[in-house]
Amino acid sequence: MPDLSSTVALVAGASRGVGRGVALALGEAGATVVVTGRTLKSARRRDAAGSIDETAREVSRLGGRGVAVQTDHTRVEDVRALAESVRQREGRLDVLVHAVWGGREVAAAPGPVWEQPLALWDATMRAGVWAALLTTRFAAPLLEASGGLVVTLADVDGGHRSLFDGLAQASLARLAHGLAEDFRPSGVTSVAVAPGRVRTGRALAAAGASERTWARVPELAGTESPRYAGRGIAALAADPARFTLTGETLSAAGLARRYGVTDVDGSQPGRVSESPERP
Repeated sequence: MPDLSSTVALVAGASRGVGRGVALALGEAGATVVVTGRTLKSARRRDAAGSIDETAREVSRLGGRGVAVQTDHTRVEDVRALAESVRQREGRLDVLVHAVWGGREVAAAPGPVWEQPLALWDATMRAGVWAALLTTRFAAPLLEASGGLVVTLADVDGGHRSLFDGLAQASLARLAHGLAEDFRPSGVTSVAVAPGRVRTGRALAAAGASERTWARVPELAGTESPRYAGRGIAALAADPARFTLTGETLSAAGLARRYGVTDVDGSQPGRVSESPERP
């Protein structure tokens, strides 16, 4: 793992899933990780797994310093206050990771887009694309001061629940490219990172498996842990030549092979997909 002990990162949407995995991987590398999202352990639903305070504690256990800040990334007031809190408490921001996502709370029925609930539009575009854009807006001065890194997680290979999902994910990849152009004069690197098939808590539960037993479940063969993409992102953050990749869409597998990192089980799952084409 790289040494990120002098790095301050903000992972937006780190209660669970890939966002949590990225926060933990940055913690493994020694970073200070500001962990944000709406869910606190004390207030979460019984059927909801994960919270920002639990993620922050695990970041600290792994060797970093986890700081939980409850934030609704769709609210201007919350995000403005978050950026000011990071400025006052940490004095800098080196890495920003967009992992906020919405839509899981809205049921998507099988069928064409005209049969899907219109609430999916707001759930995916607002809690996904708008949240990333808003967070970047207020974090930009700190990132420009450090010549930092912005990573936007985007599923660009399909597997979406609905057309709304696909449109939002494509928009996130396009956002990463647009930010690269806007940040170019200040030397901030902006990339999209596409995880592969990830063993999230939701995926494990659906397969009746756990992190200890997943390898015995055929449908989970070749999957990535939530920390796999994070380890590649940590290595990218430590790369002094990372700006050569700005504007690119990179896969978790591609990052792993580029930097020689592995998943938690020592493997390098997934196919390499690094596109120089702009979305």
